[in-house]
Amino acid sequence: MICLELKPWKVIFKPGWDDHFRKFSKPVQQKICKKLDQMEQPLMARGLRHLPFVVEEVGQYRIALFQDDEKKTKEVHFVGDHKQYEKWYRSVLL
Repeated sequence: MICLELKPWKVIFKPGWDDHFRKFSKPVQQKICKKLDQMEQPLMARGLRHLPFVVEEVGQYRIALFQDDEKKTKEVHFVGDHKQYEKWYRSVLL
């Protein structure tokens, strides 16, 4: 029997990732932190068209990150609610 061991990914936080996160209530922060902890596993995320980012959803909140499959790293660039995410997405497109 062959057992596949899932190697943990390294999660890196880019400067400014928490601009909106800091303002959320403690329960919301805890929900998001739980998802950030889960990101150390090789989970699939939704890709963004025309951008090298993927998005994780936590209820109405979004986590935008760059995933490097070769280095097994995930760089968190943004955490915010869906409206803040739309603004961030438009700013990255420009």
